[in-house]
Amino acid sequence: MSHPALRRGGALLLLALTAWPTTTVGAAPAKRSPHIQQATRTAQPAPRARRHRMRRPPGGVVWSRNALLLDPNTDSVLYEKNADAPAPIASLTKLMTAIVFLEQNPDLRRTAEVTRDDLHGAGHTQLRPREVVPLEDLLHMSLMNSDNAATRVLVRESGIPLPAFIDRMNGKARDLGLGQTRYFEVTGLDDRNVASATDIAKLLRVAADNSLIRDITTTDLYRFRTLRRRHQIVNTNRLLKSRWCEVNCGKTGFILESGYCLATWVRARGKDMIAVVLGAPTNATRFADVVRLIQHAEAPAGT
Repeated sequence: MSHPALRRGGALLLLALTAWPTTTVGAAPAKRSPHIQQATRTAQPAPRARRHRMRRPPGGVVWSRNALLLDPNTDSVLYEKNADAPAPIASLTKLMTAIVFLEQNPDLRRTAEVTRDDLHGAGHTQLRPREVVPLEDLLHMSLMNSDNAATRVLVRESGIPLPAFIDRMNGKARDLGLGQTRYFEVTGLDDRNVASATDIAKLLRVAADNSLIRDITTTDLYRFRTLRRRHQIVNTNRLLKSRWCEVNCGKTGFILESGYCLATWVRARGKDMIAVVLGAPTNATRFADVVRLIQHAEAPAGT
């Protein structure tokens, strides 16, 4: 081999040996001392524990816009919040609809055929066009889970023209001294149907005096069948499942304009109370508000 070739070979070998340590270091970083690793971990700040603060309703009792709690035996008001202000009442309307309907002494064993007009704009319902249903079953649907189509069939089968039926509802409200109550429609879908919490408490008393309304509104589950299908109706009043109180009568209601509403007569720890909440922000809140009302009434003064 010539000298120039030897020089070029030596230069290449020297270049390779010089680059080798650099490549090795880059591929496998040096390990840290365990003491250094521990120090690094210790230096990191510990995560702070999150504090979940319970939100309390305005005034510490209810979230609902309007509320009333009273003792039906003494007429004493145990709590009130905007109780005399009129507000949309949604399907609480059906308490008055049922009262006026039953005043006609209808034969509840009689059947009625559901029409498309009954179903139009009625919202959720189990009924179907041309389905034939006994009036008693329709009344359960109206009062237990606020079926608007069933309510329309009942009013139609009352034999009273719709405008006259609504007039009777308003006349009954006047007779009962419900000064803030107005009805424009029979189901509660119209937000012009308004009442105060005080008025609704009075109406619930009248409804509870009717044994059929009382029995239906305190039924948790109701089953029946027509020639076309089986029906299962679940009561929307969750307090019926409660272990701490007994429900004597009650009705729920909801449309967007009214928020979630509830009127119920309960017996808790041996004491009867009527609770009305209007304008609760959620379905669960209306029941929680009633629980808070009763707890507030049972709390010692000054707590």
